[in-house]
Amino acid sequence: MKTLIVYSTKYGATEKCAEILAKKLAGEVDCINLKTKNNIDLSTYETVIIGGSIYIGSIQKEVTSFCKDNLKALKNKQLGLYICCMRDEKEALDQLYSSFPQELTEKAKAKEVFGGEFTISKMSFIDRFITKKVAKTNKDTAKYLYDNIERFAELMNK
Repeated sequence: MKTLIVYSTKYGATEKCAEILAKKLAGEVDCINLKTKNNIDLSTYETVIIGGSIYIGSIQKEVTSFCKDNLKALKNKQLGLYICCMRDEKEALDQLYSSFPQELTEKAKAKEVFGGEFTISKMSFIDRFITKKVAKTNKDTAKYLYDNIERFAELMNK
C-alpha cells in the first residue's frame, strides 16, 4: 500500500506531525508540502492523508485548493484528515470539520486533531500579537497530542 501525506504548514508543526505519522504507517509513505509542490499525481497512491494548521480560524489556502482541485479523485481513495490546532478539544474538532469539504470528512477513515505549538521566535509581528491576545501567551508552548497521532495511524493501518 502506497500512502501520500500532503500538508501545508506555517511554522512547522504540521510538518513535524506528518513526519511522526509517516513513521507509524505501514508501507511506503511520501510526504509532500503543498507550499513547495501542488501538481501531484494521485493515481499512484491508494491512501491520501491531508493535514493543515489553523490560523485565525482557517486552514491554509493550499490545503483548501488541493481538496477542491482533487475532490473527485480523493473520494476514491482511502482518506485521512488532520489539523494542528492549539484550541481546546471541542473547538478544535469544530475547526477540523469546517476545514475540509463535507464529502471528505464523511468519507475519511480517520479524522484527528494533533495539537501543535506556538514558537514565538518564528512568528511574524502580527502572529505574535494575535497569539498574545487570543491564546494569552507570549512564550513558546507545545501541546502535541501524540496519542491522537497513534490512534490515527492505527485506524489508517487497518
